[in-house]
This record gives sequence, structure tokens and C-alpha cells, in this order.
Amino acid sequence: MMPVMAYSLLVMKFGGTNMQDAGAIRHSASLAARWVHDGVKVVVVVSAMAGVTNGLLRLADAAEKGDIASANDEIAAMRTRHFTAAQELGAAPDSSAVREIRELHETLRQAVYGVYLLRELTPRSRDLIVAFGERLSAPLMSLALEGQGVRAHHLSGGQAGIMTDEHFGNARPLPGSYERINDRLGGLLGAGVTPVVAGFMGETEGGAITTLGRGGTDFSATIIGKALHADEVWAWKDVDGVMSADPRVVRGARNIEVLSYGEVMELAYFGAKVLHPLAVTPLRESGIPLRVKSAADPDFPGTLVQEEPLDEPGHPVKAVTAIRGVSLINVTGAGALGVPEVVASLFDAIARENITLLMVSQSSSMSNVSLAVQGVDARRTLAALRGSVTGELQVEEQPGVAVLAIVGAGMRGQKGVAARLFGALAGSDINILMISQGSSELNISVAIEEAQVEGATRAVHAAFALGERAAAAD
Repeated sequence: MMPVMAYSLLVMKFGGTNMQDAGAIRHSASLAARWVHDGVKVVVVVSAMAGVTNGLLRLADAAEKGDIASANDEIAAMRTRHFTAAQELGAAPDSSAVREIRELHETLRQAVYGVYLLRELTPRSRDLIVAFGERLSAPLMSLALEGQGVRAHHLSGGQAGIMTDEHFGNARPLPGSYERINDRLGGLLGAGVTPVVAGFMGETEGGAITTLGRGGTDFSATIIGKALHADEVWAWKDVDGVMSADPRVVRGARNIEVLSYGEVMELAYFGAKVLHPLAVTPLRESGIPLRVKSAADPDFPGTLVQEEPLDEPGHPVKAVTAIRGVSLINVTGAGALGVPEVVASLFDAIARENITLLMVSQSSSMSNVSLAVQGVDARRTLAALRGSVTGELQVEEQPGVAVLAIVGAGMRGQKGVAARLFGALAGSDINILMISQGSSELNISVAIEEAQVEGATRAVHAAFALGERAAAAD
């Protein structure tokens, strides 16, 4: 059961599976309404309906390639899906919610047609198009809350006060956002109205719509949580919380009761899809806890994310996770020997292309530098590096790689953790291609062949007794 606590303000985020149809939206609304009726102020932040974001990306790409018929078919199917959900949630055909959904789809059609005419999909246009998913789901949540007897008002991320830089596709909030959010949402809460905010999105100072990166609705919720000084931010998911491993890979994976901000950031960065990698950063600055909860079992406490890790003597590792679809980019040659400028030029080239590095390894002689990047970034990385190095150096890609990481604050100063990791991998005949450990000692990551990642995950999970440890804590 959830512990009895005196909350005054909660921010609740609902993901795509909890917004996938009228039934799911109604259930999600009931979870928020339960607390509103108990006198707690609640801000609801919503994702797009499950599958809609991918559909928007598909139709945008189709329009750029000149296939406007496919794009229009996708829009028509999307319109039907949202209209059906609105009707099942009690909206009359001439209601303001239905009119708004119709107008949003018409605006989407016009934006897509512009891409088709220009045969150009800029990052700014892509953000405009992909943000329609959340903009369309917010009025549906408002309808559902009204049906639960809760006064609600929905807003886009920009209308809620989330102001960002112009890094389209991966925008970051500007410092002034927090005061704007507090002003705009605080007024609604003070009037007894529950704000429903379209997650994943904000807007620039010039009013252009931006997105915060995939999974960015978590980020929206924590930005709002910090701005309003919430007691907690709750991320409602279709899982019990943050797990010790991917339960689809490891049958004995268990829920983790408590994680620190640092631990959950490492897990998110290294492939755990439960949270956006930057979601906890606003909360970390203000000490606000985050709770990952299951919509299917709302009384289960889930995973609490807070400043301090839970000390578990003898259990230094909390979880094992993995990123698939990785490529290693190897830069080799005698031309790099003892020349620091070479390494500097490599990182400058990576930074100019805004490519995220998952791992970095350098030989002590400086004659070899290996970089792990997402496979989708490999071609850009190769081009950038080949354009920045001399002919004496070779730049080659090794595709089909995965990065596996173990995470836990208890590893700090603990002897034998790396030995147990490498022993588990060796015992399963898994070759290590690359090794990295940060000075924070929150994680050890290794690059391995992607074909071996599931077996490696199971072996490491067993070696650190993660399922047994969780079971003992139950």
C-alpha cells in the first residue's frame, strides 16, 4: 500500500500506454481525480496516445519524400482515433473539445502539406508536426477529468510557461521558464482548476514550438514540479517502477524500491526506457522526490527517486541495463602518438555535429581512440571525423554493438565489482570490445556484440543476485 502522506501539490505524468484509448484515459483521469477529491492540488502532464508520435514522424517523412497520399491517410486515421476517444469520453459532436480536435488536425494537415510542397523537413518543422500528439491528447484528458467531477483546463507546453532554447528536437528549458510556469499554472490551481499540460514540448521566445527529445514528457513534468515546488512528481507507467533489468529479457527482474537521482540518470542514459535521461535534473536542484508508479496497481509504492541512495551492504549494484544499435568508431594511426591536438579535433568535430557519445576509450599511447555512438549517428560521425583528421589516421566503424552497464551507488570504493562483472561475461563466453568507468563510480559500462546482449544481461543479473536481493527486500 502507498504510505499515508500529507500532500498539498502533486504533478502527475501519464505516458502513452496510459493515454492509448478512451478507457485508458478515463482510468488515468480517475487516478488524478482521487487525489483532487481529497483536497490535493494536482497538475496533469500527458503524452501522446500510444503510437501517435511514431505515426506523426512517418507522415512527416512521407510528405518530405512527396508521398502526400500516405501522409493524408495517416492524418485521417489519427483524426478518427481522436474523435472516437472524444465521443466515448462524452463529448458532443458540436462540443468545444471536438471543434478543437478538428482544428488541430486541419492545422496539422496544412503543416504537412507545406513540407510536401517544399520537399524539405527542417528540425523546426518536424518539432511542429510531432508535437501535435500531445496537443491532441490534452483535451481528451480534460474531458475525462470533467467526467470525474474535476474542473480542468488544458494547455500546450508553451502556454503552460515552458520556454526553451532553439535546439529543435532536443530543446532545453530557459531559466525564466520556472517563474512563468508558476505564474500561469499557479493561478489555475488557486482557482480550483486542475491544469492539463501537453508534455514533451515548449516554445522559443519567438513562439516556435520545440520538443524536449523522445520521452520528454517526463522532463516536462519535472520542470513543472520544480517551478511549482511540488511535494512529489509521479510518473505513471505500465510497469511497477524501475526494474533491476528489462523484464522482457530477465524473468527474475524486480522492482527497485529506492534510487538516487544519480543512479536513475545513469540507468536512463544507458538504455532503461522508464525515464527521460534529464528528467531528474530539475528535481535534483530543488530536492523534490520523483516516484515511478504503476497505473495498473496504484496502491503499490513503485520506485522512489531521491537525493540519497539506499544503503544496501553487500549489494553494490542496483540494476543492469543495455543500449542496443550502437556502433564503435575507431580512430587509429601513428599520427596520433603524443599529439593532444588530434584528440581535441575529434571532440570538436563531434560537438559541431551535436552527436552524443555513449562511451570513450583511449589507449595510453594515444595511438587509438574508440568512440561509441548510436548506430543512427554512425554515418555522420564517420564523415565528421574523416573531415577533421589527417591522412595518417584511419577512421573505421564497427557496427552491431551494444553497451551494457551496471549501475549502483554502492560500487563507490567497493572492491571486486568489476571482477564479478568481467567474470560473469567470461563465464558466458562474451567478448568485451571496450570498457569505461566514470570517476563517480556509479556505473561500469562495456561494449559487446549486440547478438550477445540478452545472454550477457541475464548472466550479469544473476552474478549480482539482483532478483534475489529484491525478493529479500519484499
